[in-house]
Amino acid sequence: MEQFASVLTKGAQTTFEEQRERAILVGVDRPNQKWSLDSSLAELERLADTAGADTVAKTTQKLESPNPRTFVGTGKAEEIAQLARSYSADLVIFDDELTPSQQSNLEKTVDKSVKIIDRTALILDIFALHASSKEGRLQVRLAQNQYLYPRLRGMWAHLASNRMGGGVGSRFGEGESQLEVDRRMVRKRITSIKRELAHLADVRSLQREERYSSGMFRVALAGYTNAGKSSLINRLCDADVLSYDKLFATLDSTTRKFELPEGREITVTDTVGFIQKLPTTLVEAFKSTLDEITGAHLILHVIDASSSEREGQRDAVDETLEQIGAQSIPRIEVFNKCDLLSDEDISALKSRYPQAIAISAATGEGVEELVKRIAQAASAADTHMSVLIPYAKGALVAKAHERCHIVSETHEEQGTAITMFVPQSYVSAFQPYLTNDGTPQQPCPQ
Repeated sequence: MEQFASVLTKGAQTTFEEQRERAILVGVDRPNQKWSLDSSLAELERLADTAGADTVAKTTQKLESPNPRTFVGTGKAEEIAQLARSYSADLVIFDDELTPSQQSNLEKTVDKSVKIIDRTALILDIFALHASSKEGRLQVRLAQNQYLYPRLRGMWAHLASNRMGGGVGSRFGEGESQLEVDRRMVRKRITSIKRELAHLADVRSLQREERYSSGMFRVALAGYTNAGKSSLINRLCDADVLSYDKLFATLDSTTRKFELPEGREITVTDTVGFIQKLPTTLVEAFKSTLDEITGAHLILHVIDASSSEREGQRDAVDETLEQIGAQSIPRIEVFNKCDLLSDEDISALKSRYPQAIAISAATGEGVEELVKRIAQAASAADTHMSVLIPYAKGALVAKAHERCHIVSETHEEQGTAITMFVPQSYVSAFQPYLTNDGTPQQPCPQ
């Protein structure tokens, strides 16, 4: 059971010290696909490499729709079995999600020693390898068990032939009994994990509410996996977030404070990377983590400008943001890794996306412009106020420096006179000390 719940994890954890697994990739070319088949398989190969497997062969088939029995045609299934034998493959990875019956039928066609998995199982396995926090590990376990549950049938068929002889008692079907036992086990496990996640979600919610009540402007980084989000938060906040040139190098959200040039503090949150064909079970399991995006004032959509698939990756992230209900949150598109582009390519990029910002988190190029845009967004809904704060209210003056954009400040006989742009959550605190006609001006000019 546990071994099946993470198909590759054990192998992937030991492959870097021992022998890596040998994989055959299978793709189907269907009409109206957003990604070319070659690009999708190239990404699948990177996923396999991240999980600890070497691709030894690829095979494709053009179909109007998947075969309901074996996903690919019967002849192609036999060809895959032959490839597995020829290359001594350990596993066959399909680029699309297989139904339980398709997976079962393929396992009957290919040698029993060869594992049949799909893109979803591969991504789940990578998540299992990289989840480091308790919440992250629970989220992965939940998604794994939800994926596993409908695929239990057939796992115990070997019991009928290997462990049961004929005669009295054999007709009850020990394998079927074990199937029901395992189904109950998985259901209980899913319920237990959901209960633990609900508790952790409550804790995370309290922490989030504390940040929200502070009135700080919240920025969330979203983007395709390996677009450079972790590198960007490291550059902005002098943070120490893990940053590797690998798919899904980081899964757990990380929040850091960042001080804008005007002196105001904001928060910047790095979140899990997206991918095309992101399993629905993962989106649901990582809901509390993705809430960091839906609760932000501003989203920085980080895009790998050097990728040949940047348009498809950009669309995949947009679709996922819509899926989690974040489509209406203000957004800045940030094309990262521009140090890998020529000047002509950067000019063409800026011409096509005039509102986007081209940066390099590695060199710092363009980051200053990005910070200015963030500052503009942070001040967009602020209220312009002129106040005279008594010297006895020194804590309020400190709050003004910490949370507001100070335009001017003088020390008068009665107190500190400040002209500033104030976040909406602090307007009421400064309202009693308004000067002039007592009417705050709004909004802050861009």
